[in-house]
Amino acid sequence: MPCLRIIFWMMLSVQLKLSSCNKDASRLFEDLLADYNKLVRPVDNNSETLIVRFKLKLSQLLDVHEKNQIMTTNVWLQHSWTDYKLKWNPADYGGVDVLYVPSEMIWLPDVVLYNNADGNYQVTIMTKAKVSSNGTVEWAPPAIYKSMCQIDVEFFPFDAQTCEMKFGSWTYGGLEVDLKHKDSHKEREELETVLGLDGEYEETVWIVDEGIDLSDYYPSVEWDILRVPGKRHEKRYPCCESPFIDLTYEIHLRRKTLFYTVNLIFPSVGISFLTALVFYLPSDGGEKISLCISILISLTVFFLLLVEIIPSTSLVIPLIGKYLLFTMVLVTLSVVVTVITLNVHYRTPTTHTMPKWVRRVFIELLPKYLLMGRPTPSSVGNALPTNVTNLVLPKKSDSRLPSFSIRPRDHYASAL
Repeated sequence: MPCLRIIFWMMLSVQLKLSSCNKDASRLFEDLLADYNKLVRPVDNNSETLIVRFKLKLSQLLDVHEKNQIMTTNVWLQHSWTDYKLKWNPADYGGVDVLYVPSEMIWLPDVVLYNNADGNYQVTIMTKAKVSSNGTVEWAPPAIYKSMCQIDVEFFPFDAQTCEMKFGSWTYGGLEVDLKHKDSHKEREELETVLGLDGEYEETVWIVDEGIDLSDYYPSVEWDILRVPGKRHEKRYPCCESPFIDLTYEIHLRRKTLFYTVNLIFPSVGISFLTALVFYLPSDGGEKISLCISILISLTVFFLLLVEIIPSTSLVIPLIGKYLLFTMVLVTLSVVVTVITLNVHYRTPTTHTMPKWVRRVFIELLPKYLLMGRPTPSSVGNALPTNVTNLVLPKKSDSRLPSFSIRPRDHYASAL
């Protein structure tokens, strides 16, 4: 019984303490958002620039669609900024130092993906924001983005691609919202002047070698990620005072080639080598044309599979496509040569007469250049079997046969 009483009083004290904390958090929540306007940029002075730190955390590379040139990724968007309206003294609220607020109730930076290919520029779920007592707001919503990615298929399937994800504020300029990388202390600066379509402008680039957080990345079965630099571009035009700022993340990918090597390259190369065996088949076998046509159809099937994978572009043809196309041309020529060979093989002196140009070319001219010669009688004799060359003919006898007459009256005298 004493033990039960002790446990009862301990649970009651914990419950009272939690109730007190919840009351303090509720009071803090009401005080912070009582006169809060989420539509106004949270700065004390309108001329002040609000610094928003941004970082991309890649969770999974879902798909890289070569045909549509779209990369699908599952990411977390890590935002961090300071809201002067969301500051408080923890001592006044029972030591509450952190408060989780629904993101729909506070001001949020309108950072969107510029090269979006899906039309959905918003995040997937409006998660809660973490607000600290010093006014720091941290918001990390998840999102599934489909971004445009220019695919270069020249060396497919041994290719490497570079896809970009370009983020920036949709509404505010650089003097109102300064978008910076969260790891800006690791940046290196590069200054260059670029002549663009809108005229000459000055562009400053800050580069972070590890711009994307890959700590929770789930590896892809088709692509390897080589590096993920992040670049902050600040463009200044002569016409405008406010700079244009964006954060561009480059994802350098390399394709895993085992699947395509086993299922595409090895079979196509093996089928191509079968073309040489067509000329070793005897002409009387009757399968030369069938083998040629079968090889040609097989290569056509592999070529159609390749067309379904690569994007429909006329800028470049992949090397494997050139190889299959060249092999199909050679197989077609082998079919033509096989038809001519069979036609000549089944010709006989009784059905065809050898033209003079054929005799001239194939019997007189080509043998000299091919180091070939017509067989001599001695070589023919040497080529005969042993039982034929060693055959001994009987000697001619000296006996003479009597004269023989074929006149009927000499043999049938009695018939006269």
